[in-house]
Parts: sequence; structure tokens; C-alpha cells
Amino acid sequence: MTPHRSPVGAHFVRDNPTKRRAWGRAQSALLQLALLFFASLAFAQAIDPLPFKDHAQEVRFQNLTRELRCLVCQNENLADSNADLARDLRHEVFNLMQQGKSDEEIKQYLVDRYSDFVLYDPPVNRNTLLLWFGPLVILLAGAAVVVVTVRRRGRAGAVITDDKPANEGDDW
Repeated sequence: MTPHRSPVGAHFVRDNPTKRRAWGRAQSALLQLALLFFASLAFAQAIDPLPFKDHAQEVRFQNLTRELRCLVCQNENLADSNADLARDLRHEVFNLMQQGKSDEEIKQYLVDRYSDFVLYDPPVNRNTLLLWFGPLVILLAGAAVVVVTVRRRGRAGAVITDDKPANEGDDW
């Protein structure tokens, strides 16, 4: 009988504690990488496919979900969001489409339930005035503060420089 032979170099790892620790760390890193890979596959399947009748209906669904805001993410539309509520709302939009509702009827249904906030392009009305014109008001107020500050500093600098000669030659 021939004695059991280990693979080439295995005795080096087995006999050297430093190499054994390094080999264990490498195995641990590979295991973590594999777990991360399989976890990312779960997120890749987050948006489930829906059974559309034809390509036109799918395009209509995609356009409609791009016009609606995810109520959880708030900066994403329903088409791009992976939130559970966004998935539920996509299914609701799909079901309403299957019932023969028009895009405007679907939007109105969601607005009735969630207010104008669900629309990415909400109408200009009394409730959305701040949403539409708030950034402009803040920008104009900031510009006014800058102009007033610059004018005040300019006047204060002009008063101080009037007392001193313009160039005494002692700037060195």
C-alpha cells in the first residue's frame, strides 16, 4: 500500500500557522463574496414581470408608471422604485388598465387616494403653489440677501477708504 499523499504544497499550509490563517481568511473572503453575489440576485428580481396583452399595453404601462411618484422613495417614479408600496401600486395600475380604465382615470383614482403628491407633474392649483413656486421664491430671497449684503459692504468700505489716502507707498 502506498501512503496517502497530500496535494502539492498542502503540507506547507498545514505546517505553517501563518499560512493556515491566511488560507482561512481567503476562504472566509470567498464565502462572503459568494453570499453577497447571491443576495444581489434577490434584489435583481425585485420588479416582477406582468403579463401584458401586447407591446402597446406594456409601453403604455411604462409611460404611466414614469408619470407617477413612489410615495416611499419620493424622488423616484413607480417604474424605477423597488419599494413594496411601489410594487403594489404598479400592480394596481396594471389591474386598472386590465379593467379598461384610461390613463386619466387611473391618475385620478390614485390622486383621490394619495393626493396630487402621487403625480410627478402635479397641476398648478391652490394646494401646489408652494411646490411650484417655492424654489423660485427661495432663490429670489437669497439673491436679495446677497445684493443687500454687497451694497452695505460697498458703502461701509467707501466710507472707510475716504479717510485714508489712496496710495501711501507703504504697502510693502
